[in-house]
Amino acid sequence: MASLLYATFMLIAFLSSSAVCFAFPGFNFGWGGTGGGSGSGGGGDGAFGGSQGYTGLFPEFYSFSCPQANDIVMSVLQRVIAKEPRMAASLLRLHFHDCFVQGCDASVLLDDSVMFASEKNSVPNSNSIRGFEVIDEIKSKLEEACPQTVSCADILALAARGSTVLSGGPNWELPLGRRDSRQASLTDSNNNLPPPNSTIQILITLFRRQGLDEVDLVSLSGAHTIGMARCTAFKQRLYNQDGNDQPDSTLERTYYNDLKTVCPKTGGDNNISPLDFDSPARFDNIYFKLIMGGKGLLTSDQVLLAGNVEGTMFLVKAFAEDDALFFDQFARSMVKMGNINPLTGYNGEVRNNCRVAN
Repeated sequence: MASLLYATFMLIAFLSSSAVCFAFPGFNFGWGGTGGGSGSGGGGDGAFGGSQGYTGLFPEFYSFSCPQANDIVMSVLQRVIAKEPRMAASLLRLHFHDCFVQGCDASVLLDDSVMFASEKNSVPNSNSIRGFEVIDEIKSKLEEACPQTVSCADILALAARGSTVLSGGPNWELPLGRRDSRQASLTDSNNNLPPPNSTIQILITLFRRQGLDEVDLVSLSGAHTIGMARCTAFKQRLYNQDGNDQPDSTLERTYYNDLKTVCPKTGGDNNISPLDFDSPARFDNIYFKLIMGGKGLLTSDQVLLAGNVEGTMFLVKAFAEDDALFFDQFARSMVKMGNINPLTGYNGEVRNNCRVAN
């Protein structure tokens, strides 16, 4: 029965998306379409054409206007991540936090203005999201090479993919052509980003709000295979999970004791702990194996298994057993997430500075 379910899931995953995943890539991404053996067509006739639901976005978007765009992004990422491996997770997270608020429009990068409050000030983002200086550097280099051409929203998408690859994760053919919003939404940032203490029902609801299903929820949660979390994000699990001054019963005991040394009951809120303590800088499927052992750091990690939702439980187990399956579905779900309400055509703008509207 288990093998039948697994085979069924594999078939559904293959048929449900056009994304092309290369599990062990080099850095020669190209733009898809022609060459490279990607197997996709170009423009609107290929894997990301309008008929496939990616209207206005296609991998070759900058092939004539700025063909060196991805090389510029990767050159900055290689240097930055070599110096600070944690930055890969931070840049990947920036793309998530952008797309879940107003769609993938770089609204998360905007500073406060007289017209709106920055999303950087929301509860999920304040003193938490980082990597803005890296995006600024990439944007500056792209403006020198190709003025007023590459959007900040596409820089976020390219940086997320590049960070994944440089951490040992999958590559994917990335639809491009997003434009930048002229405003941000502090309210939507507070309401749409999943809190670290989310129940499985809250996670499913917030992902469905973005057009993402349970498969996307579990695979995209796998981004926690890299990066760190502040004590304030998991302290509740250690000392008062259900309002009864008791720890979360799903925490493995040794792991629980280790976390208490990092995160005391009083103070230490900004202390950090790896989301995947076994391989915190390597993109792999260890995250799911840790969840299987009761060693997910955040409530929102562990409930993928402990929330008693059959679909997410099955996926955690499947991804823990098969890293290739996880890599493939992560790539597909990243393409799907990257297509949440993009601004295209004459909508939005290409910002000169990612922090302010033109």
